[in-house]
Amino acid sequence: MGSEVIGAIGLGLLLVLMILRVPVALTMLIVGVVGFAQIISWDAAIAQLKTVPVEVLSNYSFSAVPMFILMGVLAAHSGMAGKLFDSTRVICGGWKGGLAIAAVGSCGIFSAISGSSLATASTMTRVALPEMERYGYNRGLATGALAAGGTLGIMIPPSIALLIYAILTEQSVGDMFMAGLIPGLLGLVMYALTVTVVMHLRPTLAIAGEPTSWKEKLASISGLAPFFGVFLIMILGIYFGVFTPTEGASVGAFATLLYAVVKGMRFGGLWRSVQETLALSAVVFFMLVGAETLGYFISVSRISFSISDFLYGLDVAPIVVVLCILLLYFVLGMFMDSIAMLVITVPVVFPIIQALGIDPVWFGIITVLTVELGLITPPVGMNVFVIKAMAPHVGLGEIFKGVAPFIVSDFLRLALLIIFPVLSTYFLL
Repeated sequence: MGSEVIGAIGLGLLLVLMILRVPVALTMLIVGVVGFAQIISWDAAIAQLKTVPVEVLSNYSFSAVPMFILMGVLAAHSGMAGKLFDSTRVICGGWKGGLAIAAVGSCGIFSAISGSSLATASTMTRVALPEMERYGYNRGLATGALAAGGTLGIMIPPSIALLIYAILTEQSVGDMFMAGLIPGLLGLVMYALTVTVVMHLRPTLAIAGEPTSWKEKLASISGLAPFFGVFLIMILGIYFGVFTPTEGASVGAFATLLYAVVKGMRFGGLWRSVQETLALSAVVFFMLVGAETLGYFISVSRISFSISDFLYGLDVAPIVVVLCILLLYFVLGMFMDSIAMLVITVPVVFPIIQALGIDPVWFGIITVLTVELGLITPPVGMNVFVIKAMAPHVGLGEIFKGVAPFIVSDFLRLALLIIFPVLSTYFLL
């Protein structure tokens, strides 16, 4: 058999193993090692098992991953999330659907130092959902707003998904973070507008919150200060070259730790935060090891080049190829975790993007946004299942129904980013 045929069989086996519920990281590792052995040799494949984990775990760029995770965990355990929602609730006080808008805003701000959609969704659901239910909010609207708001964590920098895409494609992490800023903030604004439109069409879904004075609104900004402080330190430091993205992650984690200690976190809380960070980091790094191994197999099989030649033969515009790839991501996103999807597919599709001369930063942004859509679309929207775990009394059908208007909003945002690439590249011009 030719290497391309072996590559195609390997990708088919990858899908079969995932359907059989084999862990994604282990699936990539098995297919990568066995496929590489069939094309090169078993000795070379075994040698990879010794070298690839060392390469990944000793990669300086990847050290930012546990730092970003630690930031989010410390923010959740130190009470920052609770103060954040209290502040946004006061700011939105008196608005129709104000608590839902406050929940979306809290998710967007929390994601600015969390970097993880699932962590954002789970943390803010614990904080915001009981309050919305107390005020008689429709459960579908409440959980839908939280599920959608949680997806902002994958785009607003610092984003673990953007970080991993940058490393896998050898792009500048700083460029990817700056490119994600406008699309992330655009998502935050469009979600708030979505709540407003839903409330206009179906005003019985929620009631207006307690009105607050301008003095109370201004005073509540103090609850947002820790988040904006950490965010600005990292983003401005990276943008102006004061430190690298990896150093910025460490600075952000240290600043969050200082806040947690000042607010009363003691050794027990710190130890739990470190344990949670290690557990989440281990999952991510296991997937990265599997992805690196799979990437070597795809490279030697030359299947990505065969796919690229096939697409060239179709004689279609590059944008058509991009749309086909995004459709693939959208379908995969219904069944797979976002990080897993990126580490599996990017080694396959990125050589095609390079061959077509498409801006890799812009492509990374629209890819991550499409992956973001998969977090809230049935049948396996990961954010929806996280919220279901946090709120078992709410049915899955209710959550998916509540999140539907936000899916429409995301499609509109994706269309805007495709039509106007400058929304992604403005800070890089």
